[in-house]
Amino acid sequence: MQILIVEDDAEIAQLLSSTLEREGFTCDRAMDGLQALAAVQAQVPDLVILDLMLPQLDGLEVCTRIRQSTTEKDPYILMLTARGEEIDRVIGLSTGADDYMVKPFSPRELVARVRALLRRSLRGEKSRSYQTRHLSIDLDQRVANRHLPGQTEEILDLTALEFNLLAALMSYPGRVWTRPQLIEQLWGDDFFGDERVVDTHVGRLRKKVEVDPSHPQFIKTVIGLGYKFEDES
Repeated sequence: MQILIVEDDAEIAQLLSSTLEREGFTCDRAMDGLQALAAVQAQVPDLVILDLMLPQLDGLEVCTRIRQSTTEKDPYILMLTARGEEIDRVIGLSTGADDYMVKPFSPRELVARVRALLRRSLRGEKSRSYQTRHLSIDLDQRVANRHLPGQTEEILDLTALEFNLLAALMSYPGRVWTRPQLIEQLWGDDFFGDERVVDTHVGRLRKKVEVDPSHPQFIKTVIGLGYKFEDES
């Protein structure tokens, strides 16, 4: 898989490149927005890791132009930002970014996010299943399974809402979902009430997914923010 890293900080770009190359990815680098667009035109990568703050053209403009271009394929875009207030602009407006990460982040989280995006085989076709080491979910069949070492695979008995909640969390392993973001995923504009209802549904889901719900292995609480899914790929 070919990855284009667009980052003007040479040390960060080198860290990204070395981390991903150790995992078997092929990386190219661009130092500003114009270089990034030229690189995409020359050879469209499978994924672009795109810093928000760049010389020449910022990351939002680069993202928009990539999405508007008529290239042979449409790469995934993982946006990097050091400013938390920019997150809603990155993922909520029509820039076309597929995911975001806030600096600083761990190499392990970076690799997990990249793999989660690239597991989707073709851009333009929504992934219809997600699988990690211990859990799998099929969106077409509406079936979720847990497969623990030494145990027979178990079909999880989930309600429709619990299934959708698990699917949202598993779609981006390592991503922190706030309660408002999960509400938008599950209920959209039809939701009226206290956002803490998310906590109730997470608690019920944990009772069905986790071996020990009091010490969750998969659905983790991020204090002050929300929830995230973790499992070894």
